[in-house]
Amino acid sequence: MESPILLSIDTATSCSAIALCRGNTVSGEILGSLSLNTKITHSRRILSSIDYLMKEVALTWADLGGIVISLGPGSFTGLRIGMATAKGLVMGTGLPLLGVSTLDIYASSCLTNKLICATLDARKKEVYSAFYRREEGVVHRVSDLQVVTPDKLMEQISEPVLLVGDGCRSYGDVWLQDERVDCEIAPAVLNSISAETLCLVGGDLFEKKEFLDPGMAVPLYVRASDAELNLGVKLPRPL
Repeated sequence: MESPILLSIDTATSCSAIALCRGNTVSGEILGSLSLNTKITHSRRILSSIDYLMKEVALTWADLGGIVISLGPGSFTGLRIGMATAKGLVMGTGLPLLGVSTLDIYASSCLTNKLICATLDARKKEVYSAFYRREEGVVHRVSDLQVVTPDKLMEQISEPVLLVGDGCRSYGDVWLQDERVDCEIAPAVLNSISAETLCLVGGDLFEKKEFLDPGMAVPLYVRASDAELNLGVKLPRPL
């Protein structure tokens, strides 16, 4: 049976990215993708981008098997826009919803036997991060998601490591100069979120039927927002 075609949506950073793929991370096929990094807000371009891409590859909603959303961490506003868009689409089409952590997307793009550390600039002189290992062609997360200072992150590493992700743009030079850790920085092309990788990782989840409940799905913020801190209120977190 042929694998379903999935639509992926990423709005975790300033870049709006979408892709249409068939299959998984081992044997998948990219049908088309679109990535825009401008000052225009995600809410003004994401639906029109999806419509454009689907027309260009001659697909209709009836041709799709599911929608994959990047859960976060990332921009709180961007994550909310992406999740709201994905929920609206799955509720309107009846397609299943799948979710992948932003850091998982970064790590899944890496081909290495080293420890992988995916990073994303969290502002406030901190980074979101998690550790991964590639085994038998598949990347597995081996730590919890966290938000730490760049220096504290280095203190957690005791072996050669490949650092990847948006955090490398902000702190890559600092990490390379840290004599405590044998660091390698991933090529620049891997430090932007790939909607294609997101879509193919979603294909892995689809095969395992790891679907999200659209009514319960929420972004993965990792740390509290300023509003939560000011009000002393905790918003729901995914398990």
